[in-house]
Amino acid sequence: MNLIVSKIKEVLYAVIPITAIVLILNFTITPLDTPLILRFLIGSLAIIIGLAIFLVGVDIGITPIGNVMGSKMTKTNKISIVIISGLILGFVISIAEPDLHILAAQVEMVTSGIIGKGSILVIVSIGIAIMLSLGLGRILYNIPLYKLLSGIYGVILILALFTSPEFLAISFDASGATTGALTVPFMLALAMGVSTLKKDSKSSEKDSFGLVAIASAGAIIAVMVMSIILKTDKIAGSLDISTTSSNLIITPFLEKIPTISKEIFIALFPIILIFLVFQRISFNLSKRSVRKILFGILFTFIGLVIFLVGVNAGFMDLGTILGYKIASLENKSFVIIVGFILGLVTILAEPAVHVLTQQIEDVTSGYVKRNVVMLTLSIGVGIAVGLSMLRIIVPEIKLWHYLLPGYIISIGMTYFVPKLFVGIAFDSGGVASGPMTATFILAFAQGAAEAIEGANVLVDGFGMIAMVAMTPIIALQVLGFIFKMKSKKGGIESDIG
Repeated sequence: MNLIVSKIKEVLYAVIPITAIVLILNFTITPLDTPLILRFLIGSLAIIIGLAIFLVGVDIGITPIGNVMGSKMTKTNKISIVIISGLILGFVISIAEPDLHILAAQVEMVTSGIIGKGSILVIVSIGIAIMLSLGLGRILYNIPLYKLLSGIYGVILILALFTSPEFLAISFDASGATTGALTVPFMLALAMGVSTLKKDSKSSEKDSFGLVAIASAGAIIAVMVMSIILKTDKIAGSLDISTTSSNLIITPFLEKIPTISKEIFIALFPIILIFLVFQRISFNLSKRSVRKILFGILFTFIGLVIFLVGVNAGFMDLGTILGYKIASLENKSFVIIVGFILGLVTILAEPAVHVLTQQIEDVTSGYVKRNVVMLTLSIGVGIAVGLSMLRIIVPEIKLWHYLLPGYIISIGMTYFVPKLFVGIAFDSGGVASGPMTATFILAFAQGAAEAIEGANVLVDGFGMIAMVAMTPIIALQVLGFIFKMKSKKGGIESDIG
């Protein structure tokens, strides 16, 4: 019970800022309908309770499964088992990721069904599965992460030359959406389970990170390949936005519960099944440990349902209408300023960010403080959303104008930054774009794109998640440079090198 209370306090500090910002905007430049505000407040409460329960569930359920699976796979000393297990786990976890379902549904809605939800889910999950296996193989064979990432993003750069603007935005957004509340804790635990078997503790520490980054690149490649193979013609997108909302308050929440409960059950059932099968034939954990893990999964289920119901029923509509109304104001700079502030505070409420920052502090024995990482991430995401709003206002600015130099800088920095920070930075890029970003911020961007003349909702409304996934990579590698300089002065460079 004390653990839940402490998590609620932690989440409370994360959710209050974004709630306060929306209320301030409501009473100043963009008055909103009372039912919409009430749903938002109920959604905020649901997010606080749900996220706290979810984080407890991850601690006692999902993380232990990932750790034990990672270590057992590696102990077989058979690369074929690791690769096959990676393919199966990667596909099963990815296709069930709630964030990916949210993005795929939004793509289907904006394109009026031309790009189907099912096709996005399957294609992206295949890409994730292949790259997850590659990432596990990297750990086993001690392949430097920065070299592998250089090769992967080199391939992405070549594919981008042949990918349509619409699919370019969706491909990078899919990368961010795939690394969400469910997949990140599992992938991080899997990487730690495999890497901790190494005798070299320094190598083990570095290899605990980077798997999320490699796996998420699979989503980009998969969607780009789909675009090239299908040779899709130019697709236009639009949203039907009504600035007046429904007067219903509780009903939207009740309507979301069955659908979201089903999605989360589908998400967790394969993990439970795989765990029980492995427990029978390999794990041999004590009954107490198994019971604790199953309780953890139950907490994860309850927490995610409450969290996503709050996000979907309380945040989505308000995000779209808020973006539309602010973008409709005569002074367009408000869109950029509000976008920056929202990005700054929204990252604090991302479930996967809390999991990653805690693991960073644990793995580095407290040397890299989670608060420092969180602040750096927050600034990076704020800049990302602000730049995305600028791109919507100025249609001449294309997504690749940001992504090309951004990823060239990101990859270039990997050759000079302490290698521990390379994995941390690229993993952070993936986890920064979770359910809060995929719903509230993406809805805000699409609402703004619909209001701006000359902007295309499909091209300009999407791509924001891609920006949110990129800027933390640069921000945290800059943090790595700072730590490197500090360590040189203190004579402890080897601790982070």
